[in-house]
Amino acid sequence: MKPALPSSPVPPVAPRRPTALTLHGETRIDDYFWLRDKDDPATIAYLEAENGYAAAVTAPLKPFEDALFEEMRGRIKEDDASVPYRLAGFYYYSRFETGRQYPILCRKPIGADGGWQDAAEQVLLDVNALARGREFMEVGEFEVSPDGRWLAFSTDGTGFRQYRLQVKDLATGKLLKFRRERVTSVAWALDSATLFFTTEDRRTKRSNQLWRHRLGADGDTLVHEEKDERFNVDVYLSRSEGYLFHQIGSHTSGEVRYLAADKPDGRWRVVARRRAEVEYTVDHRGDEFWIRINDTGRNFRLVKTPVAATGREHWQEVLPLRSDVALEGIDLFRHFLVRHERVRGLNQLVVTDLRDGASHAIAFDEPAYSLGVEANAEFDSTVYRYGYESMSTPGTVYDYDMATRVQTLRKRRPVLGDFDPARYASERLWIAARDGVEVPVSLVYRKDRRGDGPAPLWLEGYGAYGMPNDVYFSSGRLSLLDRGVVYAVAHVRGGGDLGQAWHDAGKMASKMNTFTDFIDVAEGLVARGYTAPDRLAIEGGSAGGLLMGVVANLRPELFRVVVSEVPFVDTLSTMLDASLPLTVGEYEEWGNPNRREQYGWIRAYSPYDNLAAQPYPAILVKTSLHDSQVMYWEPAKYVARLRTLKTDAAPLLLVTNMGAGHGGASGRFDRLREVAFDYAFVLDRLGIGR
Repeated sequence: MKPALPSSPVPPVAPRRPTALTLHGETRIDDYFWLRDKDDPATIAYLEAENGYAAAVTAPLKPFEDALFEEMRGRIKEDDASVPYRLAGFYYYSRFETGRQYPILCRKPIGADGGWQDAAEQVLLDVNALARGREFMEVGEFEVSPDGRWLAFSTDGTGFRQYRLQVKDLATGKLLKFRRERVTSVAWALDSATLFFTTEDRRTKRSNQLWRHRLGADGDTLVHEEKDERFNVDVYLSRSEGYLFHQIGSHTSGEVRYLAADKPDGRWRVVARRRAEVEYTVDHRGDEFWIRINDTGRNFRLVKTPVAATGREHWQEVLPLRSDVALEGIDLFRHFLVRHERVRGLNQLVVTDLRDGASHAIAFDEPAYSLGVEANAEFDSTVYRYGYESMSTPGTVYDYDMATRVQTLRKRRPVLGDFDPARYASERLWIAARDGVEVPVSLVYRKDRRGDGPAPLWLEGYGAYGMPNDVYFSSGRLSLLDRGVVYAVAHVRGGGDLGQAWHDAGKMASKMNTFTDFIDVAEGLVARGYTAPDRLAIEGGSAGGLLMGVVANLRPELFRVVVSEVPFVDTLSTMLDASLPLTVGEYEEWGNPNRREQYGWIRAYSPYDNLAAQPYPAILVKTSLHDSQVMYWEPAKYVARLRTLKTDAAPLLLVTNMGAGHGGASGRFDRLREVAFDYAFVLDRLGIGR
């Protein structure tokens, strides 16, 4: 039986067990290093004590949280379904049933008239059944064999992102005895009997081995083991089904190997050997490979080469490097090419008819939006399916006929209730950072709730790995907007929002730009009258949680409340531990602190090491016990130490999901409950009640 919550909550006090960490002439005393030991009963006791304290502090907000949850759930069409896509004689789709947490993955045969509605449904996977008796369930790989007979799928039942691969006979509905652990990617050969898969190292979780398995065989054949600890491996089948590709890549360079998909026992060959600071990807069409590569500049160019002669001397440039346009990817079809490009922070799609070379762009008219690739499984197709959304437009699926240029809206995610997108306005601002560089900022708000004075404002940031922090629609977020909150996204350096140069300007020795950009954006929004420091909430997760930790140390008076999710806040110690997942591979993002100069880069901002005796905003820190990317102990140590230093009475809460991983809860309603908790806490701190 759990003890009753105290009537007057008292913050937990983690015991101090000093550990001396010495390097480069500096000794750091870490009083909470011991929290790394998950098997120590004191560790779990501390996490549970923090959960109990957070529950006690927020108990008065529980009715508000419940109301927010019901409000947000009420906007969801619970029995919704995805738009079916065609592949090898079937339509594939997923659907939800009312009241159930997880999707059901299905298919129907394509009718003689090309329809599907009247055909019998075949359930391939019911994720609700897989999740029975578990707190967490996620499907990773989902690959049907070319003949449609077998389904290779992987599942994670803890949130640690450790996936088990299984194969299901879709003719009988039975699972084969075949089981493989720690699988990271899967691809079928054309014989529908040979399966290639990659696995991760048990200690570091680096994807490092490629295997071949023949259905019915007892064992597997190791095809390749990548020894360089900076590199991860992946395997996939081209849309053309002509070749299997084995992608080997680090944060800054890569190599692709290929194998004819109808010769699974053949020899893998290299397209272009890896070179420092050169990344590339490969696709296939006819007798050519098409290569997107950054060998002449950071924004990538496009070349093609004969399959029979992939040496650089045979490359033919299709699209040169452009300084103002980032080539983010391509989709290749029998007669068409779709380029994914980014111009001044916004996505665009450019379609080329490969029969005559004519190109055109698909136009979008909102000031801030994002595009996503939908399932385009068939190679011989004139229809391109993509997703579109903005901060005020729900996720929308379009089919675009690349030959006729006719666009068809296939589905817009329904938002139940009285939602009207015309009530909301989006803006795109550019705010000058302290070095004169302009940083893009995306905002959304409800028009009739936007007064003349400073508004409560929620500012989100990320800024790492060259990943664009694209805007998205959230029906849950309407609960903020409808209460007068302005929601903003700061597209700070370190992300890929303005191409690879934007990433370069916010990593390694330049990492501090990420943090000062965010502060400058916040100050710019205050100066322009959008908000005020006592009305400003900030939020970020993972590397965005690192951002939250740094800016809270640097400018605590600028923010009213901070939400820090699975935050990478013990940066220096983590990057010094090569046994942890991700560490060695990420030397190319953060630096290698075993080198004195690079130690100094990270030491200057590592949030845990720079906590100070000063007032802090209200801070909500969230983590998960089974997180494999940012270990639970980072936020736990951060909160334990901050409790001993902060000089104010503002709430400091640590909430640990004891049954999930890096992404939090897996069930759609469980996840919504977590959001409702966050919103209730933040809105209360901003002085906004129910």
